Amino acid sequence: MPLQIADKSFKSRLFTGTGKFGSSQQMCEAIAASGSELTTMALKRVDLAHGDDGIIEPLQKLEVNLLPNTSGAKSSKEAIFAAELAREALSTHWIKLEIHPDPRYLLPDPIETLKAAEILCNKGFVVLPYCGADPVLCKHLEEIGCAAVMPLGAPIGSNQGLQTRALLEIIIEQSRVPVVVDAGIGSPSHAAEAMELGADAVLVNTAIASARDPIAMGRAFKLAVEAGRIAYRSGLATPITQASASSPLTEFLESLQ
Repeated sequence: MPLQIADKSFKSRLFTGTGKFGSSQQMCEAIAASGSELTTMALKRVDLAHGDDGIIEPLQKLEVNLLPNTSGAKSSKEAIFAAELAREALSTHWIKLEIHPDPRYLLPDPIETLKAAEILCNKGFVVLPYCGADPVLCKHLEEIGCAAVMPLGAPIGSNQGLQTRALLEIIIEQSRVPVVVDAGIGSPSHAAEAMELGADAVLVNTAIASARDPIAMGRAFKLAVEAGRIAYRSGLATPITQASASSPLTEFLESLQ
């Protein structure tokens, strides 16, 4: 079943980023191999005036949905300005809201994120906020009208995996909007783990872009996300502390005596 977010549906549950690739061609080939239908790019990297930045035009030819993000904004005011700039220049009302004032850890500011999200939702934006793995905050973001929530697994670009797993489980359990696990996913197994938890999608950038072979890694993430989703829908076995024979071995031996 396709993933529905606001007015769009997606067959692929792998969202991608555009940073850190060696070239525009490599970026496009890796995204194509991943099967991703939604890719995000930082407005600060885009030449909105001339469009010759090597990002927008190749992505448009690839026919993926563009999700501009407000990375670099340090306050709600800066993020709202960036979102309005993106809507005017790129003709999209979709925005990935990112506000992280601390350049060392790039952790999202929950207060400014909630404030900006409410204003942008009221202005008609489809808002996908990058946020901490805080179940209370995610519920507030959902209630003010965000189309999805994007809690982090670990700090951006850290490749540490789902360090917030216990909190992600709560967010997924109680959310009525899609949950997209963002940040920290460093390997296909991390992506599969998030999907097995019941996440609706994951967003990956660094792990693909910084791989020795980004195109092959994009394909690996595609398969991992698909496998994780199938496993979740199939019903995972419950871990137990004692052994449980998979066949009645004892009874079989006794019947031969």
